[in-house]
Amino acid sequence: MAAGKEGNVESTPNTRHSNMVGRHDHFSGGAQTAAHPPVIFNPDFFVEKLRHEHADVFLELVLSNISRLIDLPGAEFSQLLGEDATKTPGFFRSFNFLKRKDKSTMFGPALSDSAVAQMYRLIEYLSKNLHVEGLFRIPGNSMRQHALKDLLTSGVNVDLDSRGFHPHDAASLLKSFLGELPEPLLTHRHFHAHLKIADMMLLDEHGNKTPVPNKERQMEALQLLLLLLPPTNRSLLKVLLDLLYHTAKQQDANKMSAFNLALMFAPHVLWPRHMTANDLKDHLKTLNNSMAFLIRYSQKLFRAPVYLRERCRAHLMKITTMRSKDDLDLLSRSDSPQRQVASPLKRQVASPLKRRVVPTRIKGPVEQCQSPVQQYTDEALKDLFRHVQHNMPDSAKKKKLVRQLVKQTAEASGTSQHDVPSQKRPRSRSFGGLIKRKARADHMTPDAVTRVVHKGNNENVAL
Repeated sequence: MAAGKEGNVESTPNTRHSNMVGRHDHFSGGAQTAAHPPVIFNPDFFVEKLRHEHADVFLELVLSNISRLIDLPGAEFSQLLGEDATKTPGFFRSFNFLKRKDKSTMFGPALSDSAVAQMYRLIEYLSKNLHVEGLFRIPGNSMRQHALKDLLTSGVNVDLDSRGFHPHDAASLLKSFLGELPEPLLTHRHFHAHLKIADMMLLDEHGNKTPVPNKERQMEALQLLLLLLPPTNRSLLKVLLDLLYHTAKQQDANKMSAFNLALMFAPHVLWPRHMTANDLKDHLKTLNNSMAFLIRYSQKLFRAPVYLRERCRAHLMKITTMRSKDDLDLLSRSDSPQRQVASPLKRQVASPLKRRVVPTRIKGPVEQCQSPVQQYTDEALKDLFRHVQHNMPDSAKKKKLVRQLVKQTAEASGTSQHDVPSQKRPRSRSFGGLIKRKARADHMTPDAVTRVVHKGNNENVAL
């Protein structure tokens, strides 16, 4: 197979494992140097923690974001959840009629941790021989492959360098192992989701699809989808794609580009075992391009999206709502000393003619231990209460809002409405008010009306 040179691999400035391990080898003083153990940093720590401690919450969170990106019908979504398991027809079941029927415990059964550990040895050996021309394309010696397979199946520690094995033997055996699995490495459940991701294209100004792939959206969807893989599948896929990524980086020597490697591995990683010839013909180009995309961007696909990390951290830290930048600014202002000093002054000075005082309470030990979110909520309720009291005109709507705010403030601060002093409106002492309170047109005599009028005039003079 001819292999052309192409810029297929997404280059990253860091070397392998550099994003996982950072070393601190020098003291700040610079006078002495000491060897420190590596400091391991995992940015997806909270994601993995939520997956292990609250699997149902983790699954719901990932699926909700996948549904936002991928439009999966009911049957395909059920398949993604594993509720609609697809049965493999007998004729296409892993093409077993073409394979040797040996009774090994490693090649053929479902993927296990012990089998993955043996494949790590092959991958480690191949990572030292990436310069070999035609790697993964040229088949190895069948006799040496059979001997190597027996050694790996027996579980012995094999030194591939000293046993006379060739890199082509290890590469062919790795493909054989993946091909004999009951299902592809990305599982049957995820097949339709990968087809949907491959169909994500950029839109033009009229909202129509263009032939240009939307790579950012594809990477985000793949990051979420790979989180749903079984742990053994995800671990093996990660080291396999890392191996193929670095193989493609040396395509000048080995003549294997990312697309050429995709042709070799797409049948083992993506193709369903039950795919018919017609289905294969329809989806062949899409599956090969998807595999090439996985290889080129493999260094970014196994990181959880930033927003997912924050959601997982928030859930584990018992934070129910994610605060935006505006909320953080308001919170910082509400916690500042100037605001705490100015607030009582504002209550005393504001609207002295109305003689309305907003009820305040001295903070006790319970309120001093409140969380920042609760403090922010209390301050916001008080600000809203002051706004309603001083800025809204007197009306039935205002009275209703005041009652609701007093109730909400009492519930937030842990007090009852009886603890809040009632605010009664002072009785009007105007002439019209005296007439309304004392005058009864149908019962009053002319002398009573005259007394009310004289009393009103005297009060007006006194004012």
